[in-house]
Amino acid sequence: MHDKGLSTVVSRGGSQGQEQHKIKTLQQRRHTTTNTNERSFIFALSEIDRMACALKLPVNIREAASMLYRQAMKKHLIRGRSIEGITSAILYISCRQCGVPRTLEEMEDISRVEQKEISRSYRFLLRELGVKLSPASPVDFVPRFCSLLELGSETRIRAIEIIKKATEAELTNGRGPIGIAAAAIYIAAILSGQHRTQKDVSVVTGVTEVTIRNRYKELSQQLNIDILL
Repeated sequence: MHDKGLSTVVSRGGSQGQEQHKIKTLQQRRHTTTNTNERSFIFALSEIDRMACALKLPVNIREAASMLYRQAMKKHLIRGRSIEGITSAILYISCRQCGVPRTLEEMEDISRVEQKEISRSYRFLLRELGVKLSPASPVDFVPRFCSLLELGSETRIRAIEIIKKATEAELTNGRGPIGIAAAAIYIAAILSGQHRTQKDVSVVTGVTEVTIRNRYKELSQQLNIDILL
């Protein structure tokens, strides 16, 4: 008996229903994904703001970090990675870009992740975002370290002069900028009559006392600086 086309109508109706169900499911997934991305973005910005406040960073660095995070999001670099690690690395990069570098030790102190994770995320972001950073200069660290050690302008100026002479003599080649800055400040403080112990300088800079001692001996000997302890 002929079904007069009824089976065809039922088939089409079922097919349309399945298609509508698929569309609805996709829309729900997109909505869920959008909400998740928005929540992650809001959390990331709050983390950047929290850490920036803890480090007493100016607004322009926070804005630079937020823009860098957006770039990372657009390239889908956040997925599967720790937001805390990524935001810490991004703030670290932004500080370098804006000429007010912070040490990895300082970043770890205010971050929710360890230095190892920050360093790993930092290298990943530099590679994937194609960010080029100039090597940090020891001079960049001097003003802040001197401030934290409550040292005056005379010590700061002398430390910078020592670093410039050391750079000209190629004594900074292959040496960590923070270690050079720490040693220069230690020497400058003594010369200015504002003596600070190697431990004092170590606590503020995050450089070991052994490194400070080694660098200070190198600088004082090679630059012919007489130090009376």
